[in-house]
Amino acid sequence: MSFLHIVRRSFSTTPQLNELRLLSRVKVIDNSKIGRNAKQSGRPVKVINVYKKPPVGRLGDKVLVTIEHEKKKAYIVGCKQRQQTLVPKFDSNNVVLVDDNGQPLGTRIRAPIPSCLRANTDPNFVKILSLATTFV
Repeated sequence: MSFLHIVRRSFSTTPQLNELRLLSRVKVIDNSKIGRNAKQSGRPVKVINVYKKPPVGRLGDKVLVTIEHEKKKAYIVGCKQRQQTLVPKFDSNNVVLVDDNGQPLGTRIRAPIPSCLRANTDPNFVKILSLATTFV
C-alpha cells in the first residue's frame, strides 16, 4: 500500500465556543404568556442583539430577542455549548424574558439554573434568581 492511498482526516483546532452569537436560537424557560405562545406556534426565538461589546452572549448576559414578531429583552441562563469547569452544559440555549424595566414577565422558571449565576449582583438578575426553584 502506497502513501497515496492513505486517507487524510481533517480536524479542527479551534475550540468550541461557550457563547451565543447573533441569530442563535434560544428557548424561553419561564411561564410567561408570550413564551408559551411562541412554543406552541413553533416559531424559533432568536437573539438579535447583545448588550455588550463584542456582541457575544455568555451566561448572565442581557440580550434582545425576537419572539412572536416582537422584540423583548432577556437574560441568558443556559448554554448548549461546552462550558467552563464546574458549569453545567444544557440541552438547549435558555433565556428568561424581562420587560424594559427589568421585571421578569413570568412568575416561575421551569428549568434548572446554573448555581454559578448566584454570584451575579445585578438587582434585576436577582429577581430572576428568586423565581428559580432548581439550581445545578
